[in-house]
Formats: sequence, structure tokens, C-alpha cells
Amino acid sequence: MSDALLFIVNSVINLIIFIVLANAVISWLVVFDVLNVRNPRIGQIVRALDSATRPLLAPIRRFVPSLGGIDISPIILYILLQALQILLRNAIAPLLYSVLG
Repeated sequence: MSDALLFIVNSVINLIIFIVLANAVISWLVVFDVLNVRNPRIGQIVRALDSATRPLLAPIRRFVPSLGGIDISPIILYILLQALQILLRNAIAPLLYSVLG
């Protein structure tokens, strides 16, 4: 039971990391005019990724100052999610194993 729960939580964190990194890469491709958001499919993908990551990145953007147009909030979120995975593996998993068996 605890293995399945830990697997699901870890998979969700990995999915969030993938979506954040995909959003960062696609935003760079849009800025450098490699991708055109006037294309309906590309625009839809960009809007979907942006709406998926905006709730996670907005609190970080409130505290991180602007660095001349460079947005480092995805990097900070990536580091926080990696730290959450380490905390889950090293602190929460043993506790969960002892409680659930």
C-alpha cells in the first residue's frame, strides 16, 4: 500500500517537473521565433502549458526579483520539487512504511 502511494506521489512530481521544463523550453522557442503562436495548434499548446504552470510559478514570481527579462522561477520550482522528492524518499517514506507496513 505504501509503495503504491509513494509511487503515485513521485510520479505526479515527475509529471509536474516535465510540464515545467516543457513550458520553459517552448517559451524560449516562442521568444526566439522558432515557434509561431499564431499557428492554432502551437498556440493551444503554449496556452495549455502556461495555464498548467501559472499557479505553481506565480507565488515564486512574487518573491523573485526580475533579472532583466530572465525568468528564473522555473529553475527555482524545479529545485523545490527535487527537494520535495528527496524529503519524500528520506523522511516521509520510512515514516509511511512504519505506519502502513
